[in-house]
Amino acid sequence: MAMTMKKKFFKFLARVNKHLLPSYSKQQLDLSKASKIQLVIIGWRVFVTKNALD
Repeated sequence: MAMTMKKKFFKFLARVNKHLLPSYSKQQLDLSKASKIQLVIIGWRVFVTKNALD
């Protein structure tokens, strides 16, 4: 089954995110104490991962 261009793009973006953005789960960040920018980064990573896996 051929991957769509959108899915390929999100898989590429997920790899870029993995190397450039911090992993808050490895740092055991408490979401209730996260700053706004940390929440934005977490949301962005979730969005990209969701679209890469669909």
